[in-house]
Amino acid sequence: MSQVGSAPVTMDAHDGEADELPPPPPVPANVVPIKADDVESEVPANKPAKPKRFPMARPGLGRKGQPIQLLANHYKVSVKSSEEYFFHYNVILKYEDDRPVDGKGVGRKVIDKLQQTYRSELSSKDFAYDGEKSLFTIGALPQVTNEFTVVLEDVSTGKTAANGSPGGNDSPGGSDRKRVRRPYQTKTFKVELCFAAKIPMNAIAQAIKGQESENSQEALRVLDIILRQHSAKQGCLLVRQSFFHNNPNNFVDLGGGVMGCRGFHSSFRGTQSGLSLNIDVSTTMIVKPGPVIDFLLANQKVDHPDRIDWQKAKRALKNLRIRTTPVNSEFKIIGLSDRNCNEQMFSLRQRNGNNGDVDEVEVTVYDYFVKNKGIELRYSGNLPCINVGKPKRPTYFPIELCSLIPLQRYTKALSTLQRSSLVEKSRQKPQERMSVLNDALRRSNYDSDPMLRASGISIAQNFTQVEGRVLQPPKLKAGNGEDIFPRNGRWNFNNKKLIQTCSVDKWAVVNFSARCDVRNLIRDLIRNASAKGIQMAEPFDVFEESPSLRRAPVSRRVDDMFEQIKSKLPGAPKFLLCLLPERKNCEVYGPWKRKCLAEFGIVTQCLAPQRVNDQYLLNLLLKINAKLGGINSLLQIEASPSIPLVSKTPTIILGMDVSHGQPGQSDRPSIAAVVSSRQWPLISKYRASVHTQSPKLEMMSSLFKPRGTEDDGLIRESLIDFYTSSGKRKPDHVIVFRDGVSESQFTQVINIELDQIIEACKFLDEKWSPKFTVIVAQKNHHTKFFQSGSPDNVPPGTVVDKQVCHPRNYDFYMCAHAGMIGTTRPTHYHVLHDEIGFSPDDLQELVHSLSYVYQRSTTAISVVAPICYAHLAAAQVGTFLKFEDMSDASSSQGGHTSVGSVPVPELPRLHEKVRSSMFFC
Repeated sequence: MSQVGSAPVTMDAHDGEADELPPPPPVPANVVPIKADDVESEVPANKPAKPKRFPMARPGLGRKGQPIQLLANHYKVSVKSSEEYFFHYNVILKYEDDRPVDGKGVGRKVIDKLQQTYRSELSSKDFAYDGEKSLFTIGALPQVTNEFTVVLEDVSTGKTAANGSPGGNDSPGGSDRKRVRRPYQTKTFKVELCFAAKIPMNAIAQAIKGQESENSQEALRVLDIILRQHSAKQGCLLVRQSFFHNNPNNFVDLGGGVMGCRGFHSSFRGTQSGLSLNIDVSTTMIVKPGPVIDFLLANQKVDHPDRIDWQKAKRALKNLRIRTTPVNSEFKIIGLSDRNCNEQMFSLRQRNGNNGDVDEVEVTVYDYFVKNKGIELRYSGNLPCINVGKPKRPTYFPIELCSLIPLQRYTKALSTLQRSSLVEKSRQKPQERMSVLNDALRRSNYDSDPMLRASGISIAQNFTQVEGRVLQPPKLKAGNGEDIFPRNGRWNFNNKKLIQTCSVDKWAVVNFSARCDVRNLIRDLIRNASAKGIQMAEPFDVFEESPSLRRAPVSRRVDDMFEQIKSKLPGAPKFLLCLLPERKNCEVYGPWKRKCLAEFGIVTQCLAPQRVNDQYLLNLLLKINAKLGGINSLLQIEASPSIPLVSKTPTIILGMDVSHGQPGQSDRPSIAAVVSSRQWPLISKYRASVHTQSPKLEMMSSLFKPRGTEDDGLIRESLIDFYTSSGKRKPDHVIVFRDGVSESQFTQVINIELDQIIEACKFLDEKWSPKFTVIVAQKNHHTKFFQSGSPDNVPPGTVVDKQVCHPRNYDFYMCAHAGMIGTTRPTHYHVLHDEIGFSPDDLQELVHSLSYVYQRSTTAISVVAPICYAHLAAAQVGTFLKFEDMSDASSSQGGHTSVGSVPVPELPRLHEKVRSSMFFC
């Protein structure tokens, strides 16, 4: 019987082998087939709905601006056309007793050994293996069923561990006879390769033309897996598509037992000019290799093992890999012993010399290593042992015999000092970065890779030339009708006043033990305010923290300060200037902000007065003026108003972002912020609404939250505020800037999130149908631009929408800011949906202009202001929650874990007096 259609069924990793489907039965003559979309109502509820919107195609290219020749860190790739197929196999790894293999890292060793052992049975095929469940070949494997037995010499079994069977085979010394015969412990694996799908190699050509299909994305994924495998074979640490060599020249010490490790990112991308290989510098954090005790001393910043906090040590060491001496075996740490080395007992089996019976004797780990093994231990006796065994069957090593192996990722949160050290030490000027990247490509030696060669891939050795354009900076308006002409992405208010100023009266100063001359600070602040047109009265009072409270719990310090304020002030202050003792991570900051903004509705500005001069005070006044309702400068096109499509029709601009807890805080709720413009036709004034949502959830879950006749979502607040602040007009245009989503989530943004926004609008007024434009901004990508023939960064206002952009979709790169240090990172804007109908030039000009309305500084910023404000609002309101965690009795913050089990804690609502202010500024 002939097959109908040769496309195989794609199976998931847990399914068995995929057989091709039999042909459908013939349709009887009297039956009219129903079209698939007529039976949509019968689709079971658990099937995801088909997306109804897809990212839009590029409508054209921008033309405005001064042309500029640039280079991009994309290397052109030529692809020979091929009628071959990539065959995808699911890899099932089991031990001899059919237990599934769960440990990571062993897969590659097993597959390498499989290739060596069964070369002829596999007709010498090369593999592209992702290290886990997917393996690809070019052309099919010879057999249909591919089941193999692979024997690995097991490098990670210790012969001298203290676990009752140090030889690992239930004889105390691993009976010498056996040891001679089998120098290694071996482990046997069963490997099954199940056919899953075949992907035509000409799908790579489709990807380049922008005809994205599942096949074309899969084909590029295979090429990326080949890159990963190529680096894995060179002994690199792999972090997604970034690769790190074990080369001490690439390490920088960040303190605390942590090193920054410089490597490079490498991935294939389909672009307008064909396939390109994108290579960029990448940095990750690793644990400092070497003796475990040295790591613990550095990590805890103590100078003697007696001072180590072993509970902390246990958390820091869990799951790290060590090498032990003198046997040179490798293990994973599962914990520490309960007792010190010279007290921790275990049962040792010993052969009785007379009759050959085995006796069990209790012995300490210390005595076993010193007396039985003859190993001298200098300092481990009264320290805990490292446990590398199983939960029910511990295996102990004295700590001084253990060293951390190189290239192990450090995944916990960095301290502020470590982070700034990492940033400082990994910066590179454009020229240096270019030569490092060219060098990385040469060293990678991709041309030697048999799988890449067989895929018909060859990679050019030079950067891609790109034509960019430099947009004119927008003119700004200051006070008294004066113009400001930004140059090189910067401007200043020298001899100028702010355009709309607030008056600062009914205010006071609170000082949480910051050392400074408060009287002088106030005098200088009032003088600078007056010069900028801000009327600032004398403060009502200065409230000093009582010295006895400096060590008190933070909530008590804040409460006490408010008691002082209440008892001495005639009424509630409008503004409080708060002096903090340290600049970063001051514990008072979160509780203080929460008290002022949520409980009392008082605008507050914090500062740590270490190096105060007039420039510092001007920056402070820019923030104070914006928070109290003023505006520092406006765009000329906003003041006139003449922004295409925005000034003529009521338009609201939204900035949306979700911020997650730092690494190592997996149970901290994520915080979703929506910032929205107000007082149309302005685009410089914003307000923010913030909600918590489930940890690590990137999609916004609270844009629309109907409860009966109410909607508690983030969007409703924004729409109502726009209406009341814009002369009772509803927005007919809604422009959404969304941050922090990857390309795989774009369809969710324009289907799920956009639908929620539309529903929030309909909930307010069923007949109201505004037009939407949705733009995603990405900073975490790897495309960089360089000026050909100049050591400088690209000039501010540089926009690129040719050569290295998406072959079909509507995207562009924008460098709005002046890169002062390191290499400028452009923002990658993706226009997913545009019902408003901007021309490419108008949209790029709008995005550029929105980098000039950030009220906190006198520079153009690298991403549009509404997104920056959303970050700020999420971060500031997030400090309210940190305070709740700290006041929680348990150190594990167990109160609000995962979705479904325990509800996510809700944030306190901001007081209505400050709800529509720029409190986040």
